[in-house]
Amino acid sequence: MPDEIPNPPPSPEPPLTTTQPQPGETINIGEEFGTAQKNLPSVKIVAIVLAGAALLVAIWAFVLRPKPQGEGSIDNVAAIEIPDQNAMLVAVNVTVHNSGKKPLWIKDIKATLKTGSGEFTDEAASAIDFDRYFQAFPALKEHVLPALAPETKIPPGGQAQGTVVVSFPVVQSAFDKRQQLSVVIQPYDQAVPLVLTR
Repeated sequence: MPDEIPNPPPSPEPPLTTTQPQPGETINIGEEFGTAQKNLPSVKIVAIVLAGAALLVAIWAFVLRPKPQGEGSIDNVAAIEIPDQNAMLVAVNVTVHNSGKKPLWIKDIKATLKTGSGEFTDEAASAIDFDRYFQAFPALKEHVLPALAPETKIPPGGQAQGTVVVSFPVVQSAFDKRQQLSVVIQPYDQAVPLVLTR
């Protein structure tokens, strides 16, 4: 057999080049794990997203806030000073409309008087006491309607009119200079009362 030609020796592999730290240099190992600056979005983007979310929550809360089921008005106010008691007896005629889709049941009725010297609140008097008040103070009876009482049921789309009698610890001059008179009607199944103001 002819002489075999020897295979050339394999070429040597190029040496691996590694960068080794020079004396006095340090290795920054924090780069391997990442930093908040590199892995998290910028503060500006986070602030914009949070502001947008807060705006959406505010709009949602405003649209879905509880609203009164009805509306109404104070039609007439008659007031008499109770002699020697520094107090007023007040008959207020009100009209209440049920604008909701279910019956409105009146739970209780209060009135609030706001004057320069403070705010006073009183529960509506019972209808049973009306005759006694009107005998003692006939001027209150001039424009009186039947009593608007708790447990009154107003059907959807319906209305109720009636008189509410309350008393406040003020004199006639303070009542005449009042800033506001309100009748607050609280229905049974409603979180928000119906407030009639004059």
